[in-house]
Amino acid sequence: MTIQNKLDITDSAELARTEEKISKKKALELFEGGKLDRLQAGTYEALSQIHAYLFREIYDFAGELRSVNLAKGNFRFAPVMYLRAAIESIEKMPQSTFDEIIEKYVEMNIAHPFREGNGRSMRIWLDLMLKKELGRVVDWSLVNKEDYLLAMERSPIKDIEIKYLLKRALTDKIDDRNVYMKGIDHSYYYEGYTVYKAEDL
Repeated sequence: MTIQNKLDITDSAELARTEEKISKKKALELFEGGKLDRLQAGTYEALSQIHAYLFREIYDFAGELRSVNLAKGNFRFAPVMYLRAAIESIEKMPQSTFDEIIEKYVEMNIAHPFREGNGRSMRIWLDLMLKKELGRVVDWSLVNKEDYLLAMERSPIKDIEIKYLLKRALTDKIDDRNVYMKGIDHSYYYEGYTVYKAEDL
């Protein structure tokens, strides 16, 4: 089923294409307008504002915590009833070293705060932390798609793979538009979720 959207698109492929086009345009505006530099890196508020800016033309829920339980493959993200508490806990995590930043990123991915568009929003959020704390960002063109997805799937149990992949791809080109935009590429990281009911837990 296609997610309800402001554009009344009922075809999932068309929605994915439109979503990618609009979110890329909005991501570029965020970058070129200097809006990202005014956000407090590592906070949920920053992530929420990023998500709202990218998706508010498409979804009513842009920037708002999801109200449904989500799963991807066999992995279930944080249940809605624990989501707010999980995010409060994540916000308190330290972010002064590379390892701490990636651990925070992994935990926010497990929380998966939004109904759709988590990956793109969180990659910007991650780079914001890396830029502020370390003067580095990830050059996503150096990150193999399949390796990344597999490493993220395994990261709740063992985060050494994702740390290795992302550390190898760090660059000091923190103001390079092309480096930034590669992380927004929707087709680069497929996002597809299953909604499940609380009683299925």
